[in-house]
Amino acid sequence: MSRLRIYDETDHSPLKVLTDHPAIAAELNAIGVRFEQWEANQPIQPGASQDEVIAAYKSDIDRLMKENGYQAVDVISLKPDHPDRAAFRSKFLNEHTHSEDEVRFFVAGAGQFTLHKDGKVYEVLCEKGDLIGVPDGTRHWFDMSVSPYFVAIRLFTNVEGWVASFTGEDIAERFPRMDPHPSAALAS
Repeated sequence: MSRLRIYDETDHSPLKVLTDHPAIAAELNAIGVRFEQWEANQPIQPGASQDEVIAAYKSDIDRLMKENGYQAVDVISLKPDHPDRAAFRSKFLNEHTHSEDEVRFFVAGAGQFTLHKDGKVYEVLCEKGDLIGVPDGTRHWFDMSVSPYFVAIRLFTNVEGWVASFTGEDIAERFPRMDPHPSAALAS
């Protein structure tokens, strides 16, 4: 179940917890973040290759690229036994921004985006079927837990793909990390 927890940036007690998808979308839309529920009914499992995932979701990818002018697409597909899971996790854990919107479509498993905006921290647990679009310049970080289990399609306007500008702030270290998702235990 997708979840949004909202914190004051100086306190670790949630001000609000939402699990209703339309309510989450409304709260995130109010700060300019796109959050939608899409069909993710192709038989893709974490660990699937990029080619498999892109072929399975080609029509959705083509539609998004045409509608929004994205120039590149790739896939992150990880499961708990991936040998580089710790390195992948650490790459995204510190607060950073991008010079383009960050768009992710989760087609299996779950991952946690945490956004830092206007004195608040928005922790978004994205699950299968969630599409999130984080506007350029938004401070954020991403966690996949110590036991990653997800497949996310990433779309870029920059042909170079994922390019981050780290803020140097330690705020990400002061907020909860993602607990391993229940589906990861089933995969072990």
